[in-house]
Amino acid sequence: MIPFTYHTPTRYVFGPQAECRAGAELSALGLKNVLVVSGHGSARRSGVLGRVTDSLTEAGITWTELSGIDPNPTDPKVREGIRICREKNIDGLLAVGGGSVIDTAKAIAAGVPYQGDFWDFWAGKAVVGEALPVAVVLTIPAAGSEGSGNSVITLTDGMRKISLRTDVALRPKVAMLNPELTYTLPPEQTAAGIADMMAHILERYFSPTDDVEVTDRVSEGVLQAIIAEAPEVMADPCSYQARANIMWCGTLAHNGVCGTGRLEDWSSHAIEHEISALYNVAHGAGLAVVFPAYLTYVSRTKPAKIAQLGRRVFGVEEADDAKAAAITIERLKAFFASLGLPLTMAQLGVENPDIPLMVKHLHENKGTLLGNYLPLDSEATTEIYRLML
Repeated sequence: MIPFTYHTPTRYVFGPQAECRAGAELSALGLKNVLVVSGHGSARRSGVLGRVTDSLTEAGITWTELSGIDPNPTDPKVREGIRICREKNIDGLLAVGGGSVIDTAKAIAAGVPYQGDFWDFWAGKAVVGEALPVAVVLTIPAAGSEGSGNSVITLTDGMRKISLRTDVALRPKVAMLNPELTYTLPPEQTAAGIADMMAHILERYFSPTDDVEVTDRVSEGVLQAIIAEAPEVMADPCSYQARANIMWCGTLAHNGVCGTGRLEDWSSHAIEHEISALYNVAHGAGLAVVFPAYLTYVSRTKPAKIAQLGRRVFGVEEADDAKAAAITIERLKAFFASLGLPLTMAQLGVENPDIPLMVKHLHENKGTLLGNYLPLDSEATTEIYRLML
């Protein structure tokens, strides 16, 4: 285990009608005039947006709405939000939605006090020093952005999709989580969210750091919970307990606790970002295709940790590491398939992916070598993309 500092300033309000606490929670933060960020109308149609804004009004908080955030969010909406915040002297952001909405709110929050282009942070030209406070009403458990300091945005000029990571600056101050808000999610969205949260854990689990038994066991425990609850939530979308467990798993998967004391990897996410940037696929569905291919490549030289995952999480009994790793990958694929997730590029809806272009963009964005568990050069990432075919 390596030295670490772990700090999460996020206050979690979890349970039925949590969204109705928005006014009280934002008032406690001292906010008076907020920008409410949302997607393309589902939050309004379901009534959650109305309950949220009513609670703001009751608390004496004025608000302005910015809606229409796309999945795989892009920079134009961020720039629009920054302009609105400056014009209206906004003092905080409230995201009502899933990861794309939250990530957009975070990008706006970083960009408002900054004198340059907000993209400087994502391009590595500047570091976020200050930001407007962000609060969240979560409607889609998947990205874990309600508890992380991360934000993924795509620059439309060149379709560059990059994840910015901050320790504290962009972590939400408060996150309100009501599992009942997820009852009406389409099955494919629920499944993609499950794949996304599992990938967040695995990106930390596959680490070059030794002697991390505590975080290995934490990661394995959350993975086991996801695997146990996923069939229930798919079979009975209105099961409160199943939805509640899945929602909290999504937060624990990405609020940093699973990564304490270890180097994290994140190569699979970067590989997927090129797919969703070019082909606008659902991020979680893309990860269901990427991760088995990544593990297949890694198993050729480093099968032991994959074998450990199989023995502790997937019930693999094989003693030989290489054979156990192969069985583990097949069981992971079978689990994804049981949720209706794609396993190949064609099933993802990408019949003829431009692998050279994805590899080019990937290494331009992330450097010559990608990841920490098994550093990947362009030859390796090309092979991983081919394994997805």
